[in-house]
Amino acid sequence: MSVHSSLKRRTVPELMAFKGQQKIVALTAYTAPFARLLDTVVDMILVGDSTAMVGYAMDDTLSITTEQMTAHGRAVVRSTQQACVVIDMPFGSFQESPEQAFRNAAAMLAHSGAAAVKLEGGAALAQTTRFLVERGIPVLAHVGLMPQYVNTMGGFRAQGMNDEAAALIERDALAHQEAGAFAVVLEGVAEPLGRRLTESLEIPTIGIGASPACDGQILVTEDILGLSGPRIPRFAQQFADVGAVIEQAVQQYADEVRAGSFPTLEHCFGVKRDD
Repeated sequence: MSVHSSLKRRTVPELMAFKGQQKIVALTAYTAPFARLLDTVVDMILVGDSTAMVGYAMDDTLSITTEQMTAHGRAVVRSTQQACVVIDMPFGSFQESPEQAFRNAAAMLAHSGAAAVKLEGGAALAQTTRFLVERGIPVLAHVGLMPQYVNTMGGFRAQGMNDEAAALIERDALAHQEAGAFAVVLEGVAEPLGRRLTESLEIPTIGIGASPACDGQILVTEDILGLSGPRIPRFAQQFADVGAVIEQAVQQYADEVRAGSFPTLEHCFGVKRDD
């Protein structure tokens, strides 16, 4: 039996069963090299629409297309064997109607091979979640700070900071649970709210700037590796300075090319070697 056939990819039901048993470890990936490195360590890889900002230097996540997201999703799925891959539905691809959401979600899953989609939105989008789930498309809900709503929220600001705002987010999360979402991302919410939702919801909560109590955590991979520039979100932690290592390697390469010490004959073809 080959190694490839003996590996088993994590499934949506397995992630759901993690609730109260073990923490879900999740990170983002948009390209094959990163996905390969994450695959054996994390439980879930999110092909996030954050690639608009991280990969394309856009100001927000609003401009990336379903075609771009699908292409990134396909690269991630092809280069992994174990992690459950979830793909973000980009802005404008699901808000119009449940039917629109199904057409786009079905195409994205079919052409990328991802296991589920993630969609941002409050209780108003719960009907869409139900429509997708009833038609065989697993949904990861996303409430709280929702980057696709940056214009209506007035920027990237923490949410649920007072009782009224917290009650609305609780309503949103519960609505998606009742609609059949397999888990919910809680982003940028007050810590007591994240803790309370984790205790009250039957589905896993995956925090990003929410609470240590959440059933899992997700971050943008570039943020934890020092590849996002000088500023990272308050809720992230830089675990390594990979950017510095890359800069050092590139500088050494440039120095050796300019000095004529690279390449050498051992890097060339058609060279007779003395045995």
